[in-house]
Amino acid sequence: NVATRGARNGRTMTAIVLLSEAARPLAERVREILPDAELHGLAKRVTGADVAFDDTIAHLRELFAEGRPIIGICASGILIRALATLLGSKTEEPPVIAISQDGSAVVPLLGGHHGANRMAKQIADLLGIQPAITTASDASFGIALDDPPNGYHLLNPDSLKPFAAKLLAGEKIKTINSPPWIADSDLVFSDNGSLDLEFDISNQTGEPNRLVYAEEVLALGVGCERGCDADELNLLVRSTLIEANLAPEAIAVVVSLDLKCDEPALASLSAELDRPLRFFDAARLETETPRIANPSATVFRAVGCHGVAESAALAAAGEDGSLILEKRKSKRATCAIARAPHLIDVGGIGRAKGSLAVVGLGPGATEWRTGEARNLIAKASDIVGYRGYLDQLGSIANQKTLHPYALGEETERVDTALDLAAEGKQVALISSGDPGIYAMAALVFERLDEIAKPTWHWADVTVSPGISALQAAAARIGAPLGHDFCAISLSDLLTSEEIIEQRLQAAATGDFVVALYNPASKTRRALLQTAIDCLSAHRPKDTPIVVARQLGRPEENVKVETLQSLDLEMVDMFTLLLIGSSQTRAIADKTGVRWVYTPRGYKSKKSSKRVAS
Repeated sequence: NVATRGARNGRTMTAIVLLSEAARPLAERVREILPDAELHGLAKRVTGADVAFDDTIAHLRELFAEGRPIIGICASGILIRALATLLGSKTEEPPVIAISQDGSAVVPLLGGHHGANRMAKQIADLLGIQPAITTASDASFGIALDDPPNGYHLLNPDSLKPFAAKLLAGEKIKTINSPPWIADSDLVFSDNGSLDLEFDISNQTGEPNRLVYAEEVLALGVGCERGCDADELNLLVRSTLIEANLAPEAIAVVVSLDLKCDEPALASLSAELDRPLRFFDAARLETETPRIANPSATVFRAVGCHGVAESAALAAAGEDGSLILEKRKSKRATCAIARAPHLIDVGGIGRAKGSLAVVGLGPGATEWRTGEARNLIAKASDIVGYRGYLDQLGSIANQKTLHPYALGEETERVDTALDLAAEGKQVALISSGDPGIYAMAALVFERLDEIAKPTWHWADVTVSPGISALQAAAARIGAPLGHDFCAISLSDLLTSEEIIEQRLQAAATGDFVVALYNPASKTRRALLQTAIDCLSAHRPKDTPIVVARQLGRPEENVKVETLQSLDLEMVDMFTLLLIGSSQTRAIADKTGVRWVYTPRGYKSKKSSKRVAS
């Protein structure tokens, strides 16, 4: 879609900013045509947004600094006042669009030639109105020449300004066999025109009277030995493109043999070129043997087809495509290029390598969810997780395929996520808190290690950190984790009581601040008493204990007790305990304990409490 044009291997999510609940119906309509967009709502006025914020100006500036497209359902003046001090080069501005709350006006304010004008037209078509576009060339000719549709890239943007000035002065463009996005515009053509538009694959520099566009009609086939260095493959491809005077922008896709799906060098090349990576099996590549220039019996014996780079390039270019650059070789890599007679539609080519992102949501509140987590969820086609965690996602999960599981079905969740990624899907496996802390990430790698299904090597696995419960609890009450600390789970489902007790003893004698996860359930309470008894033997009875329950949720409650005063009955599986070291201190005022902290320096403890006068 328009908002994510050019982001081939990832997406930059559009932020639809709501300042009141009344703007939600319009925001939901806009998101119908921008499915990867997030709803960002002013916390005190909007409920259930994907991202909540308290300070409108600060939030808008943060989004702009991140390069995020912004659609504000608000007065344009709000956006202007928020962003005015950040404006610099117009070539770097993301799209910023204002929509009136009644849907009567759509105004692209910034980034007109980086998608804003096209987004505004798209939104205006949805609303049945005309967008308020003031960019001269757009207004006069109904087209942004430096913002072409997918598959086209302007190679000489510096020539646009003098070219557009000549257009506006009445000069005409030479008649050409132009693509539909040019032919359907209001540009004026003439056989005697003084201006020129060129669509090609060569690496050209333009002129003030000529704009040059690269068309994505090239398929880059590559092969490499196991463990090939990424720099070697990148250098081979770059030097080959220079030798043939081909524009890298004309490459539509990078293709290879499926046996190479887990080669880091191929993934690196795909990222370097910002083009998708696709794979064919040996049987499909073997059908291209009659068309390749360098068939190899040695390659056939090794992988089951007579060529990799040339065959893959031709397979991607289609039956009407042709090989325009035969196989080039380095020590451990090969590449070849084929040309299709039309723009290459990557959607139907080969097999994509799937991805599995293990994503931490944080303790619960949407404002504690990282930007990376939101991006990975938006990018996902499938989302797997405990049903309660999926319910927390809100509207960001719209139009995704959800795979909900019950508590206790952790292994089933992981296997499903890996299987889906092995099919080529983009999968997010959801955890609360941080996925690497008593959560799903360890189980993912355990299954990869112990089960190692052959198909799982098709999955690229990443872990996206989240704010852990211990961090959230500490932040709510001050800085109890200011010095050395450890975390211990009191659940004996996967760890024996004996080992848990050994670790409690070590933490007690080492004088660590201790975060107790899974402290107690309805049927499992004895270990909590054991933990309190163990720690009480090594530190003062008035040592502060932070009792944090339902963090980040409406029922959140954080209070401070001591080793002596803690009522074990108030503790359950929704509770995290932070038990101070001998150095942890509480700061109290007339209403009770206000803050808890552990000094960074290890000094003799003067007092467990300081009372404000």
